[in-house]
Amino acid sequence: MSWFDLAGRDLISELDWTREEYDVAMKVTDQLKGAYYSRTPHPTLEYKTFAMMFFAGSTRTRMSFETAMTQLGGHSQFINPQTMRLSLEDKPGAGETVKDTAEAMERYCDGIGIRLLDDAVQHYGQGDLVMQKFAEHCRVPIINMASDIYHPCQSLTDIYTMHEKLDGAVRGKKIVIMWAWSPWIRGWCSVQGTALISSLYGMNVVVANPPEYDLDPKVMQDCHDLAAASGGSFEISHNLDKALDGAAVVFPRNWFTKDRYQIGKEKEAEIAKKYVGWKYSAERQKKLGAPGHLLQCMPVDRGNEADPEVCDNKLSWILDQAENRLHTQKAILTLTMGGRL
Repeated sequence: MSWFDLAGRDLISELDWTREEYDVAMKVTDQLKGAYYSRTPHPTLEYKTFAMMFFAGSTRTRMSFETAMTQLGGHSQFINPQTMRLSLEDKPGAGETVKDTAEAMERYCDGIGIRLLDDAVQHYGQGDLVMQKFAEHCRVPIINMASDIYHPCQSLTDIYTMHEKLDGAVRGKKIVIMWAWSPWIRGWCSVQGTALISSLYGMNVVVANPPEYDLDPKVMQDCHDLAAASGGSFEISHNLDKALDGAAVVFPRNWFTKDRYQIGKEKEAEIAKKYVGWKYSAERQKKLGAPGHLLQCMPVDRGNEADPEVCDNKLSWILDQAENRLHTQKAILTLTMGGRL
């Protein structure tokens, strides 16, 4: 395929693109990252506008997308949905429909990013559903900047970072995506997305979590299927130390139970306290029998999810990983919004 084939395409789920298409995105990322460090101008999206709807707050996502559009010669427009008349309910009197909003917005911009997850939704799956509705009624590409199910921009960054750090040899490497204790009570999108893309690339993926913290069964089945097709493996374990044994990469992250929207945050915090020992500690890292590089999308709850030593030692990739959000998203924007190198 040609990388021009991705022009106009949405990226809402990790499953929207094939491995070959992600390979193209990583090649373009290499080119754009090289241009960034050689200080070579690369205005691939000159005079184009990317509209960013942030239903949920962020640090790295907003900064990386805004910086990306500036470096690509275009403009990013930050939109706070609370200042709009948009309603996620399609009924008279509620507010402007997604359909009308999407069809108007596409006349002003060349792409739309949406971040809608966790506390900004009323039930699991609503964020993804809203993005799909935008895509249905909009002819410019819709980019998922984090939903309650998927996080493809982060996932591409994670697999790109692992390719970069492991000299392209990710197939057969073991990655453990582990539940880690934190009072923050966070969602599923980052861990599910990284499990999906790691399975797509033939890694040996283990999701380790206490029994109450099983993830979306459909997404887990997709991971099984992708791993089987790619020559990798996928398993779920409730024994943390056994799961960690021999891990080349460890991704420690808190996430809530499947009942989060029924039981509320107080009950979630109560359940989580049963597992305060679930953390990626310096002691655990030393016992792995493998490098145990730290992969974590940030923000990381230092001292709870991972020891400060683990965050700061030479095995930590988290800052390079954070930087790579800029480079991979420049590739996604260039490809989907019809840019030219």
